[in-house]
Amino acid sequence: MTEPSITDWAARIMAGDRRALALAITLTESQRIDHRTEADALLNLIWSRTGHAIRIAISGPPGVGKSTFIETLGTHALAAGRRIAVLAIDPSSRLSGGSILGDKTRMETLTRHANAYIRPSPAGETLGGVARRTREAIALCEAAGFDLVIIETIGVGQSELTAANMVDMFILLLAPAGGDDLQGIKRGIVEIADLLLINKSDGDLEIAAKRSETDYANALRLLRPVSTDWQPQVHRCSALTGYGIDIVWSTILAHATAITTSGERDRRRCQQDILWFREELRERLLNFFEVDPSLRLFIPRIEEDVRRHILAPPTAAQRILNTLPLPRER
Repeated sequence: MTEPSITDWAARIMAGDRRALALAITLTESQRIDHRTEADALLNLIWSRTGHAIRIAISGPPGVGKSTFIETLGTHALAAGRRIAVLAIDPSSRLSGGSILGDKTRMETLTRHANAYIRPSPAGETLGGVARRTREAIALCEAAGFDLVIIETIGVGQSELTAANMVDMFILLLAPAGGDDLQGIKRGIVEIADLLLINKSDGDLEIAAKRSETDYANALRLLRPVSTDWQPQVHRCSALTGYGIDIVWSTILAHATAITTSGERDRRRCQQDILWFREELRERLLNFFEVDPSLRLFIPRIEEDVRRHILAPPTAAQRILNTLPLPRER
């Protein structure tokens, strides 16, 4: 693809062309080297139009109702005049690498709405509850004019912390639970949550939900808040009936106002961009070693020395680095 075509493509995205947006996200997900070059150029052209959206990650154990919750919350946000992009991350098959991508089927209202965009993506081998190119997808959606970007992660776990490094607000969705179930939730993911929501607070589960709300509120008092500008909150809601969704939305807006006014949002995003840069640099250096013709045969020989216990892994890695004109370790 020629440079004028990339420029035109970027212009279409910034004009809100949904097909151009979809194709751009697909381009960033490609592993082909030529596609990577095109994606880099495209991202750089739209970069100045990014950064204005509220970015949220929603995590929770399987079956807690994340997709239904996002459908209900998204409908409420649309009524408030927002344009919403949902990046739904689905687990991939270990056998085929494919993904069912079923979350979109549970968001029928958002799927049909002109101001909402749903993009399912397979997680592949990426840890952290997100897909390999979720950061690029966030930027592209913002450039296309969406002012609320929601990441639906795969499921609750320590590795979900990766998603928190891509967003402004991390929401943990939980089902009504007893004390033993409370102990089963990893402390790390509760510590970084800005908002804990007890979903399914309706019908026979309402009493259990109230008990869980109290239990988690007590648990939060034992933890030190990650932010100096925001005290994590616990609320009950029902994605099925809509109960509490107005409070959830007002809490999201209050959080956005608090961290924006204090400057924390800008500081956090700068840190996230540096983290993104370093991760990208590490991956591209590794890819360079794997595709460079002069190293293609050298690396297997070093790996064989590691297998035979001749070289320790750190020494072997440094021996590879010594082949490049890079600063040596002191």
